[in-house]
Amino acid sequence: MADHVGEYSPNAAYKNDDNYTYNYDSRMVNHAGEYSPNAGYRNDNNFDNNFNNNNNFNNNNSNNNNNKNNNNNNNNNNNKKNNQKKFGGNAINGANKAGVPQPHAILEQLPGVQYCINSPPPWPESVALGFQHYIVSLGTTVLIPSIIVPLMGGGQGEKVMVIQSLLFVSGVNTLMQSFFGTRLPSVIGGSYAYLVPIMSVIKAKRYSSLEDSPERFAMTMRGLQGALIVASCVQLIVGFLGIWRNFARFIFPLQMVPLISLGGLGLYYLGFPALARCVEIGVPALIVVVAISQYLWAFVKSKRPICDRYAVICSIAVIWVYAGILSWSGAYTSSPNEHCRTDRAGLIAQAPWVYFPLPFRWGPPTFYAGDVFAMVFAALVASTESTGAFLVAGRYGSATPVPPSVIGRGIGWMGIGSFLSGLLGGITGCTSTMENAGLLALTKAGSRRVVQISAAFMIFFSILGKFGALFASVPLSIMGAIYCVCFGYASAAGLGFLQFCNLNSFRTKSILGISLFLGLSLPQYFREHQLISNFGPVHTKAIWFNDIMSVIFMSHATVGVVVAIILDCTLPATILNCPPPCVEDQTRTLPSGGDQTGTLPPCREDQTRKDNGALWWERFLQYNKDVRSDEFYKLPFSLNKCFPPV
Repeated sequence: MADHVGEYSPNAAYKNDDNYTYNYDSRMVNHAGEYSPNAGYRNDNNFDNNFNNNNNFNNNNSNNNNNKNNNNNNNNNNNKKNNQKKFGGNAINGANKAGVPQPHAILEQLPGVQYCINSPPPWPESVALGFQHYIVSLGTTVLIPSIIVPLMGGGQGEKVMVIQSLLFVSGVNTLMQSFFGTRLPSVIGGSYAYLVPIMSVIKAKRYSSLEDSPERFAMTMRGLQGALIVASCVQLIVGFLGIWRNFARFIFPLQMVPLISLGGLGLYYLGFPALARCVEIGVPALIVVVAISQYLWAFVKSKRPICDRYAVICSIAVIWVYAGILSWSGAYTSSPNEHCRTDRAGLIAQAPWVYFPLPFRWGPPTFYAGDVFAMVFAALVASTESTGAFLVAGRYGSATPVPPSVIGRGIGWMGIGSFLSGLLGGITGCTSTMENAGLLALTKAGSRRVVQISAAFMIFFSILGKFGALFASVPLSIMGAIYCVCFGYASAAGLGFLQFCNLNSFRTKSILGISLFLGLSLPQYFREHQLISNFGPVHTKAIWFNDIMSVIFMSHATVGVVVAIILDCTLPATILNCPPPCVEDQTRTLPSGGDQTGTLPPCREDQTRKDNGALWWERFLQYNKDVRSDEFYKLPFSLNKCFPPV
C-alpha cells in the first residue's frame, strides 16, 4: 500500500478518493506508477465491475426481498473474514483477490541475524567465532607476502617477518575500525589492488639491477614503504575531509549491486582455481563445508545453531587432519605438491618465538614520483572495494544502511591503517575483506565484539610467531574451499539491493546489465593481456600512467560501479518509466484549497529516482535523518560531539 507521496506503507489503509490513486493494470498504483504489493481492487464505479454488478443487483431487488439482501450481506461479510484469515490481507471491500500471491516485503534491515552489531554472543561463543574470522583472514595475509617477497629477493625469514607485520597491522586496523571508524563488524586485511604498483616497483631498474638478494629486498622494501606512506596520506585526506562522503552519495541501490556483487565475484581466482591446485584436498573441503553449513542442521537437533555457525572451524579441522595424513604417509614424496602439504612452507621453523614489528626495520623509506602516483590510485581503488564490503557488513549485521558520512569516516581510518602498514613493513595497503563479510552471513552473527576478538587473535599470534606460523600453514586449497562459500554470500548481499529497484524498467535493466558485464569482461581482458604480454593494454612510455590504468581497469568492483554511475547520471528517462500521461492528467487533480493554476511536476524524474532506489536511499544520505543511526554508528566516549557526522 502506498500513500499519496509514493512512500511504501505496508499497514496503510486504502485511500477512497480520486485525487491521488488510480487503478492500472488490475493492480493498485499511485500517481507515479509505483506498485503497492498489498493493495487490492478499488471500491469505486470506474474500476470494480464486480462490486458494481453486485450493487446494481441489490438495488434492483431491495424493495422486493429485504430478507434476501440481509442474508447476502451476512454471507459477504463472512466471506471477507474468511479471506482475511486465509490470505493474511486486509480484505476491505473485496481487496485481496483470492489466490493471488503477494510479493516479498522490502526490508531495510536483514532478518534472521541472530546476533546483530550491538548484541554480542556469550563470551565462549564470541571467542570461537572470533577465532573463525582470524582463520579466514589468514588466506590473504599469507598469500600476498608469499607472492611478493620472493620477487623482491627475500627468503623464508623475510617472508615470515612480512606476514607477521601484515597480520599485526590488520589486527590494529580492525580494532580501530570497529571502535572509531565505521563501527561495523568489518575485518581489515591486505588489499590485492596494490599488487600492480608493487610489481612495478619491484621491476624498476634501480632495484632489479642489484645482484645481492638481501640488499635488493631491503632497497625494494624501502621504496614500497615510501610510496605506501604517501598514498595512505591521500586516502586519509579523502576520507576525513568529506570527499569520499560526497562520492558515496552517488551510490544508490542500483549502483550498489555491481559494486558489491563484483567485489565478491571478482575474487573468483581465490575460490575454485585455488582449490584446484590440490584437488584431492580442495574438493573434499568444499563438500564438507557445504554439507556442515547447509545440510547437517536438518539432521542434528540442537537448541543453538552449531552446524552453520562453526562450519569453518569444523571443516578445516577435519580436512587439515586428512591432509596431514596424506603428507605424513608419503603421498607426495615422488611428486611434491606444496599446495597439498601441511609441512610445505617451513614457516614454523623460520618464525621466531616472539616478534614485534618495528618502524623502518630495513632503513628509511625512499620516495619516487612514479611509484607514488600508481600507489595513490591503488589506494582509491581499495577504498572503492572497501565501500562495498562496508555495505555488506552493515547488511549482514542487521544494521540500517550505512550513511555516506560513516563510510567516509571508515575510509579515513583505512588511510591510517595503510600508513601503519607502510611504517611497519606490511608491504601492501589495507582494505575491508570480502571473505570475512561473507562469513558474517554464514554464521548469522554480525556482532562487533566477535570482530574485535578476531583482531585480538591477529595481534597475539603476530607477536608469538611460532603459533601464528602453525595456523598460517593451512593448505591454500582448504582456504579456497572456504572462499567459495564466503565470496558467494558476499556477492548475494549485492543482489539483495535489487529489492529497492524497479526491475520492470528497461532503463534499470540496461544499467544493471551493462555494468555487470563490463565489470566482469573488462578486467578479465586487462588481466589476460598482462599475463600474455607482460604488460597491460595501455602501453606508453610513462610507466606510472600504464600502472594507473591497469590498477583501475583490473578492479571488477571499480569498473562496475563507475559504469553504473555514469549510465545512471546520463541516460534520459523514457516515457515507459512513467504511467500513461493521459491517464495521469485525467486522474490527478490538485488538492482543494491549493493553487489551482499550478503545474503538476513531471513524473519522469521522480520515477527514475524510484527505479534506481534513490528515493528510498535519500533517508540515509544524512546521518541525522534516520533516528536509528546512533544505535549502530555512534562513536564511543561521546566522540560524536567532537566529530559530528553529517
